[in-house]
Amino acid sequence: MTGSESNDNILEMQGITKKFPGVVALDRINLQVRRGEVHVLVGENGAGKSTLIKLLCGVYQPDEGETRYEQQLYSPQNTMDAFKAGIRVVHQELNLLTYLTVAENIFFEKLPRKHGLVQYHHLYEETRALLKEVGLDVSPQMQVGLLGIAQMQLIEIAKALSNESKVLILDEPTATLTPREITRLFEIIKRLKEKGVTIIYISHHLHEIFEIGDRVTVLRNGRKVETRELKEVTIPEIVRLMVGHEMKEEYLFRAEQQPGQEMFRVEDLRYKDKATPISFKLRQGEILGVAGLVGSGRTETMRAIFGADRKRSGKIFLDGREIKIKNTREAVQHGISLLTEDRKSQGLILNLSCYVNTTITNLPKVTHFGLVNNRQEKELSAKLAEELNIRTPSVEQLVRNLSGGNQQKVVLAKWLFRDSRVLIFDEPTRGIDVGARYEIYNLLWQLAARGKGLIVVSSDLPELLGICHRIMVFSKGKLVGEVEREEFNQEKILALAYQEYVKSA
Repeated sequence: MTGSESNDNILEMQGITKKFPGVVALDRINLQVRRGEVHVLVGENGAGKSTLIKLLCGVYQPDEGETRYEQQLYSPQNTMDAFKAGIRVVHQELNLLTYLTVAENIFFEKLPRKHGLVQYHHLYEETRALLKEVGLDVSPQMQVGLLGIAQMQLIEIAKALSNESKVLILDEPTATLTPREITRLFEIIKRLKEKGVTIIYISHHLHEIFEIGDRVTVLRNGRKVETRELKEVTIPEIVRLMVGHEMKEEYLFRAEQQPGQEMFRVEDLRYKDKATPISFKLRQGEILGVAGLVGSGRTETMRAIFGADRKRSGKIFLDGREIKIKNTREAVQHGISLLTEDRKSQGLILNLSCYVNTTITNLPKVTHFGLVNNRQEKELSAKLAEELNIRTPSVEQLVRNLSGGNQQKVVLAKWLFRDSRVLIFDEPTRGIDVGARYEIYNLLWQLAARGKGLIVVSSDLPELLGICHRIMVFSKGKLVGEVEREEFNQEKILALAYQEYVKSA
């Protein structure tokens, strides 16, 4: 590398290696990031992207190699070192204090004070300006724990914008965002780039990186495969570099698998006092999509059905018989499961093993005379792990050490262990790479073929269009329409999703 080329780089990593017990997470990585560019990192789950980012922000330190930042040796020992250097990360796994307000989270490191007292008037004023910039309509005084995962994602982005960062790292920032919010985010990224801010952008949604990215670096199995100019590469080429072989069609609709008779019905459900009643049906072997903007009531409706939140009114029927669901335990007993959008905090016990996470939904199945049979737990879990292609050295591995795609499969395994009949998936492929997504879609179709009813909530409209028999559309708390497959049209569904917002504008 010549001197002038080096001066164009704000970050240079040479020979970076990071090892964990039994795993080489990064193997002699060389990476150059130019000043003021949007540099995209892609790779399958477990390729090393998150480890690399954690090295840059001081969570980990490398075992070998060195990093230069603005021509100087850079070795942050903690996240505060990175923050002071002007490197800010918006992690895929959100890092918010749920018991504090929106404003307190955004300005946590630099609350405006006078004579030692927080100036709340200024705090809320600055917060409102940032919320407007990211397109989030919530009160600065709202407790973060009351918000949905997509709203929290926008707060993380607002938090990053509150600082004059030189390098902004965005890890799957669009995973739960709707098209309108993604457009707003891309506008923000372009403005930051114009100001000279360098963006490192990680995404599994390959179609979006061409809109904002300058260059792309592909990682595979902890190694750098190649860095290319985005204008000189195509999606199939990137996928081939990521997985090492040609991929089949990403979305897999099986026209020969048609739904059977009605198995599940919701009538006049209200998840809050003034909500519009919601009614729909689900058939055996059907994959029913749920579309809508953030805050449209999609997740709230599914949580009320599952008993995670109290429903205000309404009836639920299974096989034509009304069932009572007051809490999640009763939902599970009736064969209904919810794979939550936030798998790490709500779907898994990260510090326990794969086999414990798998069997926890049906312990009587592995309990004899009041004692859990660990050998049987491991055998049955290993069988499911093989069936779902969960990549782990053993089922005794802690779930926290698995990649995002494999963690999602463990969540699925625990509900298969329970033999649930109605499975509700909330953002099932959030933060999952293209290869793992394809496997998840295959698993959904296998479940449908066994006569189970599947409800899939997703902010990724192409995903819903690609795998569903039918799509329900929510808008501002209302179920505003159902679209059959032969009528699928992205513009039509988006128009329905915006319907109630346009009326109130």
